[in-house]
Amino acid sequence: MTVASQVKQTLASLKNAQATLQLYAIQSQDPGAQSVFDEASRITGEIRLEVAERLKTLEFEEPQYKGL
Repeated sequence: MTVASQVKQTLASLKNAQATLQLYAIQSQDPGAQSVFDEASRITGEIRLEVAERLKTLEFEEPQYKGL
């Protein structure tokens, strides 16, 4: 497995985790838990954006990884 495919797999996993956290926040009846899930979702989104930027850099520096 190439580095680019591992980064893409990580990006997909982060998107899934963020969506799950958002779902938990919506479904939770406890305002404290909702706050925790919202914060975790926000942080996961920030990490996801950083990984996406890294992927762009990787594809720019190594054109053979583009579109994998």
